[in-house]
Amino acid sequence: MTATFIEWGMDSGWAMIVSAIIGSLLIALPLMLAVAMIIYVDRKVWASINLRRGPNVVGPFGLLQSFADGLKVMLQETIIPSAANKGIFLIAPVVTFTVALAAWAVIPFDAGVVLADINVGLLYILAISSLSVYGVVMSGWASNSKYPFFSAMRASAQMISYEVSIGFILVCVVLYAGSFNLSAIVEAQKGHGFGIINGYWFNLLLFPIWVMFFISALAETQRVPFDLTEAESELVAGYQTEYSSMSFALFWLGEYANILLMCSLNTLLFWGGWLPPLDIPVLYYVPGIIWFLLKTFFFFFMFSWVMATVPRYRYDQLMRLGWKVFLPLSLFFVVAISGWLMFTRYGVAA
Repeated sequence: MTATFIEWGMDSGWAMIVSAIIGSLLIALPLMLAVAMIIYVDRKVWASINLRRGPNVVGPFGLLQSFADGLKVMLQETIIPSAANKGIFLIAPVVTFTVALAAWAVIPFDAGVVLADINVGLLYILAISSLSVYGVVMSGWASNSKYPFFSAMRASAQMISYEVSIGFILVCVVLYAGSFNLSAIVEAQKGHGFGIINGYWFNLLLFPIWVMFFISALAETQRVPFDLTEAESELVAGYQTEYSSMSFALFWLGEYANILLMCSLNTLLFWGGWLPPLDIPVLYYVPGIIWFLLKTFFFFFMFSWVMATVPRYRYDQLMRLGWKVFLPLSLFFVVAISGWLMFTRYGVAA
């Protein structure tokens, strides 16, 4: 895109800026539309599992329900508690929303279809996702209310705990792929299983790693059964209790953008990204972005399925799972996978 603008006679500096803005909008605007639609899908899945109808009035089949909810939120008054720290109170949802969008800059939707194809894309994802805890802590502290404050402490401990395990899980993927670049990780999965299956999920050493990653993703995004930060019986609505209008909506947009991010990472790291499930030439006639979206949607369905069927954990169970189960297991697999690769991939050269 930058080269095209330069050919049109634009200065190289302005061409880079304009192309970056256009690329950002091409990701942000469809992502916001996708967030609106997956909220609808989320509610429909819950309703189906609970034998209810779900949204079915606003628009055909209820498809416009999310937009009606968004309009309702926009028309509400923004109420700031009198004892709150107003500056931090208003900045917190902006931080959560901005961080959720920034992570999508390195997500490849297809071969070459990525805003920033950097060599350390996986490290960028890990760094950006860890910043989301700041928005939660800022909102809980600035609200000057005990329920949001308790929720912010719970959320920060929970997110930090599972980020440690996710870090070691990503190390296992990097060891197999030999790169931090997300596009290179996807390409390394081509024909990984029996020379025909595209994806690391088929690997006996990496399949347990994917299971841990999926569960850790649920905890990282505070979804059931790990939604202790929004436990109504204890914390009313969690760190969002004192928020209303668009500030409340920004939290929800950021939360669902993070959920979609985790679904896409499941796709990219373990299930072949934009590659078809099998390395068969005829399947490559389907555009890669279609395979990517189908896989991502499948993982979002799994997120909704878990939310509608699994009971909530106690907080001590949640922390025990993170520190006493996932952390030792992920460390064990780092050692096992590195040892296996040393003996199989690099043993002959040594």
